[in-house]
Order: sequence, then C-alpha cells, then structure tokens
Amino acid sequence: MNTYNPAFMQRAIELSKQAYLSQKGLPIGCVIVKDNQIIGEGHNEIFIRKNPTAHGEMVAIEDACKQLDNILLEGCELYTTLQPCPMCFSAIYWAKIKCVYYACTNADASTVGFDDSYIFEQMQKNTSEQLIPMLHFEETQAFEVLQTWKALEQDASQPWQEKNK
Repeated sequence: MNTYNPAFMQRAIELSKQAYLSQKGLPIGCVIVKDNQIIGEGHNEIFIRKNPTAHGEMVAIEDACKQLDNILLEGCELYTTLQPCPMCFSAIYWAKIKCVYYACTNADASTVGFDDSYIFEQMQKNTSEQLIPMLHFEETQAFEVLQTWKALEQDASQPWQEKNK
C-alpha cells in the first residue's frame, strides 16, 4: 500500500531550493524512500555537471542505487517536486520504483518556462518525422553482439518481464 508522507516531500522541496540557490541546477528536488527511510536524494545538477541528464530524479536514483548496491529499487517510493520528464519517467520504470509522488504537474512547470510537451509530441511521431532524425543503419555485427549476450542467459531486468521466464 502506498502512503504519502509530507515530510519526504518537504525534504525534496528543500533540495529543490538548494539546486537553484547554489546555481548547480534548476529548482527540482527528489528523495527516494524505502521502509520509511530516505535511501537516496538529489536535486537538479545540470549546470554544475554540465550534463543535461543530471535531473533531480536521476541524481536521486543514482544515489539510491549506490546505497543499495543494486540497479533495482523495488519497493521504493520516489518523491519529487515536479512531474517526471520522459527521461526520468523511463529511469523510474527501469529501476522498478513502486510509486511516485510529485508536487507540481507538467502544466504547472510550463507556466514558469519548463515545457517538455514538445518531447512527448516528438516521441509520438514516426522517426522520419521527428525534429531530430533517428536513422537506422543495420549492422550485422551489432546484432551478433546482442545474440551472443542473449546466449549467456543474463537477466535484462526489464520491469515488464517476469522473472524465470
């Protein structure tokens, strides 16, 4: 059962303030909780890291994975000050986080200049119609690497796959 705890969101809000006051990034904070304890936290660090992927959720996921020594965050809850963007949304699924609580919607964010709607729109288009071309060039050797890896029968940890299939 998912139970919202305002104290965890307050910590995410504190982190969001730290992000912009320190000039490390945009005002977005995030904490990851397991068994009612914060196991990972972060705020947007895109400016200090010079990395467009250093979103608050990504930084917090990285921290939590290090703390648990695992790429999966099963049973964890994520508290963030802003509804996750497409990149963070995907990372949340890949990490198998069980629940996300967010304080501001994408619509709220667009009123202050954060607008990811164009990314959602681009994702819906055929690759030939996207603003940034996504061009497929078949390379047999690349596919052979995938086949070799598959033969090792290692788990890809994809959230939609059942274990021991």
